[in-house]
Amino acid sequence: MTTFNDFGLHADINRALAAKDYTVPTPIQTQAIPPLMKGRDLCGIAQTGTGKTAGFSLPSIHHLLTYPHRANPRSCRMLVLAPTRELAAQIAQSCRDYGRFTKLRVSTVFGGVPINKQIRDLAQGVDILVATPGRLLDLVDQRALRLDDVEIFVLDEADQMMDMGFIHSLRRIAKLLPSRRQNLFFSATMPKEIAHLAEQFLEDPVTVSVTPAATTVEKISQYSTFVEQKEKQALLHSVIAREDIDRALIFTRTKHGADRVVRHLAGAGIKAMAIHGNKSQSQRTHALQAFRSGEIKLLVATDIAARGIDVSGVSHVINFEIPNVPEQYVHRIGRTARAGAEGKAISFIAPDERPYMRDIERVTRSKPEPMPLPENFNELVRNLPKPAQPPRDTGSQGRNPQRQREEALRGRDANKPRGDRGPRRDGAPGGEGAEGQRKRRFRPRGKSVGAHKGAVKRVG
Repeated sequence: MTTFNDFGLHADINRALAAKDYTVPTPIQTQAIPPLMKGRDLCGIAQTGTGKTAGFSLPSIHHLLTYPHRANPRSCRMLVLAPTRELAAQIAQSCRDYGRFTKLRVSTVFGGVPINKQIRDLAQGVDILVATPGRLLDLVDQRALRLDDVEIFVLDEADQMMDMGFIHSLRRIAKLLPSRRQNLFFSATMPKEIAHLAEQFLEDPVTVSVTPAATTVEKISQYSTFVEQKEKQALLHSVIAREDIDRALIFTRTKHGADRVVRHLAGAGIKAMAIHGNKSQSQRTHALQAFRSGEIKLLVATDIAARGIDVSGVSHVINFEIPNVPEQYVHRIGRTARAGAEGKAISFIAPDERPYMRDIERVTRSKPEPMPLPENFNELVRNLPKPAQPPRDTGSQGRNPQRQREEALRGRDANKPRGDRGPRRDGAPGGEGAEGQRKRRFRPRGKSVGAHKGAVKRVG
């Protein structure tokens, strides 16, 4: 049996692994670490929860320790790109854990937090930088960061990057990187578009795959129930009451849908939190910490916000709404049955969602077991408690309109999260700062505007 000691990793790394009681590598670590330690490029097909973060960070940290030198000001030696803030924070923490007995500097940059502190952190240079694409380019544009010293480049969750519209940002970042570098490319699925993107970054790569594209974890028991959309909330309450839930992720397709589910649960005295793009960074962090610590057992999420969440002990994934992209179903249910544990995925299917489920069954080559409605379901629907009133200041809801207008004038779109955004209509990359904002036209107060058919409107 292969152990971490067999890889020949730096002594400080083995010491950190021993402190975390890590001895046996996962399949992707066994396949990825040896070629990466030889400097090869790598294309990894693996879902979150397979251990891929350690698979790329351990040999990379080994390289940084084997060839030690101080990072130049406003630069980094290793760059990791992640699609979401939560995933970026998790990767950075893992790098800190594995490098805890070294002097390597690890920094994280993403939107939703002030950029000035990040500029100060990068001023002296860092060894490992984990970033989201939009904020990374904001820092480059402000000349707070240069990428020509990058020795190792990691692109994680490439398929999600494509889904979120970061293709233009990735192409621009690729042009800023030095030609001589080691490239690591990871994706949960590998459709043609992702394979083409990989070709732009990789040179003679080693390909490792721990699960075939778009397949589901064998230890996940899958169930489905056909139910009217308006009756799903009553079914959710029933499932929560009868299932032995340690932690459950509940997925909706929209942000407002996630908030609505939480309010209904609150009205029934069931504690839950939502995580989505309209939440501030502090709200998202608080919800994730409460879920991880067990303070709450139910976390309601949208696909983008939940991408990359690695929380142990998730016993259930509930698809309150079916995704219209089959691969998203794979990502969702992959949040459970981690580290050898078993898990359960339950899907609520409304009549208009049946075509989505057929697509999912065709792609995953599996069919969930039918789960009948409870015998007293009609009574549950009739007696469904009223939803709790929304809080005054949750995300963009309840915000003062005047304050929203003032923030918009300062270049902060109060109706959107300050996290990574997709490209603008003109094709330029999105982002958390000035580059991701839509340009607005301003007119002096008191001037005539909009004279149409002789009508004159005055502002001010």
